[in-house]
Amino acid sequence: MIQFNLLPDVKLEYIKARRTKRLLATVSVIAAAASVFIAILTFVGVNIVQRARMESLNKDINKTAKLVQATPNIGRIITVQNQLSSLPALHEAKPAATRVYDYIAQITPATVTISKATFSFTDNTINITGNAKDLLGVNTLVDTLKFTSYKVKDQTGTPKAFSKVVLASFSTASSGGGDSKGASYEIALSYDPPIFDNKSTVELQVPQTITTRSQIGSLNALLQPNPIKEGPK
Repeated sequence: MIQFNLLPDVKLEYIKARRTKRLLATVSVIAAAASVFIAILTFVGVNIVQRARMESLNKDINKTAKLVQATPNIGRIITVQNQLSSLPALHEAKPAATRVYDYIAQITPATVTISKATFSFTDNTINITGNAKDLLGVNTLVDTLKFTSYKVKDQTGTPKAFSKVVLASFSTASSGGGDSKGASYEIALSYDPPIFDNKSTVELQVPQTITTRSQIGSLNALLQPNPIKEGPK
């Protein structure tokens, strides 16, 4: 049997357009449904799931807070923990006082002893009293302090270690024949704070023309009581 397509071209175009329209409508409905579904999921997630999670977290926080508050002496424990956490910073900030003995041995001439040395790490000052074989030894100590510099590891420059060096007082003692038996002295000075910096490695640079206690003897020979009785200046 032979069939003939009797529909004109206009009719065919119309049918094709209707099919396209139906397809677009179907896709639009599916997209709209998907959008509504996503919106519903977002609403549920924000207003239900997240709210439930926040309530659970708040309950856990309140429970933990009550346990902490119920701990005996909790205030003291927190205070101790805060103090422990600050110890490293305090240790780094404190001066390296143990360097005092090395510095004294390096700067003191062989003919000089020290009976007392007072260090003020607040004012950065030093007060030294002691004895010497003669006034030349005292002057040598003063000059040594004035011209001693220092070097910080991994840094350039050699600034002066001490400043404002003043021979505050001195006296001499003599034998019956008028010969000098020694001299006592008191020296006041300031030091440059970096030489006692706990975080730095510092090396004093003493003038090489001066023989110091660190080169000839022990610290015990350096630290001696003051036997000199003051005579007329």
